[in-house]
Amino acid sequence: MADSTTPPAASPPAGAAPAPKPGPAADPAAMDPRKVIRSPAYLSALILAAILGIPISAVAYGFLTLVSKIQTYIFTTLPHDTMGGTAPAWWPLPWLLLCGLLTGLTVRYLPGNCGHSPAFGFQAGGGPPSGKELVGVFLAALTTLSLGAVLGPEAPLIAIGGGLAALTVHLVRKDAPPMAATIMASAGSFAAVSTLLGSPVLGAFLIMEVAGIGGATLSLVALPGLLASGIGALIFLGLGNVTGLGTFSLSLGTVPPDVDPTVGSLGWAIVMGVVGAGLGWLIRWGGLSLRPLVHMNRVLVTAGLGLVVGASAMTYQLVTGNSFTQVLFSGQDALPQLVSHATEYSVGALILLVICKGFAYSLSLSAFRGGPVFPSMFIGAAIGIAASGLPGMALAPAIAMGIGAMCAAMLRLPMTSTLLATLLLGADGISVTPQVVIAVAVAFVVTFLLPVPGPKPLTALPV
Repeated sequence: MADSTTPPAASPPAGAAPAPKPGPAADPAAMDPRKVIRSPAYLSALILAAILGIPISAVAYGFLTLVSKIQTYIFTTLPHDTMGGTAPAWWPLPWLLLCGLLTGLTVRYLPGNCGHSPAFGFQAGGGPPSGKELVGVFLAALTTLSLGAVLGPEAPLIAIGGGLAALTVHLVRKDAPPMAATIMASAGSFAAVSTLLGSPVLGAFLIMEVAGIGGATLSLVALPGLLASGIGALIFLGLGNVTGLGTFSLSLGTVPPDVDPTVGSLGWAIVMGVVGAGLGWLIRWGGLSLRPLVHMNRVLVTAGLGLVVGASAMTYQLVTGNSFTQVLFSGQDALPQLVSHATEYSVGALILLVICKGFAYSLSLSAFRGGPVFPSMFIGAAIGIAASGLPGMALAPAIAMGIGAMCAAMLRLPMTSTLLATLLLGADGISVTPQVVIAVAVAFVVTFLLPVPGPKPLTALPV
């Protein structure tokens, strides 16, 4: 695929099957939903989706557990056992170097490019990964997420879930029609990612908004996916109770006090939208600008970028005294702690955290493999906490506006960004919805008014 700084407008997420092209069998206008739903083939697809939700959710849970165990051992247990205390500031350097080396080797030598570059956001290049390509997706994501690069697990889970479902369809019936493969791959992606995001509905919005599916096709594809994700939620909950490891679902835990919207906070929502769009543009510009350099020597450059990511985290700990882990990783696990201890951070420390995390995020987008959602949320929350002391601002709406604005700038999915910001606050999310909507709308519009980030493509590079 030719290198480009702007992804296709209606591409499904990595791992999810692409929306069916208009035609006699797939055109929503020509499709009779009643006839399709009553057909034995569609009823069989519903049953298969429910069945597939069990093993795919178990695989997703196992993957997240493995990532968590490796992170805890390397960055907490190992320095305690070897040095008798917490990890020193330099500790991330060798591990991020190893992270870049292993990820670079995986992407360079395994088939399928190990997924798509997260610098382009969510997109797909020809449907879910094949059986051989799934190995590369799994290994590249495992090294990226476990060893400290600043990306999230949602894109690999979407790819793994969609790939496993498509592989199952192929094994069960090699001559299965494209519509069946689309439905089952989407169901697999639903099952893998929905519980991670804390809601099957939120997962559905993410996948459907990226794919650009509407009308009758939306209902027919969403139903098996929602069924699979519902089963997956039960599997996550059951495994969390049995193992005692938790569900790995997105949650703040401690929610800031609920406040009513004010004229002041609505005004600040416009400012937050502009700030989120500007920062998101800088992050994407850095990631896209480095991609040509990465493709000159995938292994060496990725290892070097990993080392710089580690240096950014080290700098943050040396200057603020706070742990370098706040800069590393996706931010999913650190976000609840950041919010619950919001009053303990100075504005200067929060600004440095945003700079270091954003810089490391930009570098990670250029060469590593993962998703863009959780780092965007963490950076947005940090911006919101820093801005919460402004006149007319309160903590809850500031955090929600920051998350919404950053997600809109990085994902370019306004509905999903709004839901991410409001659902994260639970019942209090209702009261901050007006501010979030304004922040998301402003960030989304400004993002498309700004110049396309990154250099003009000079050579054809794989995604």
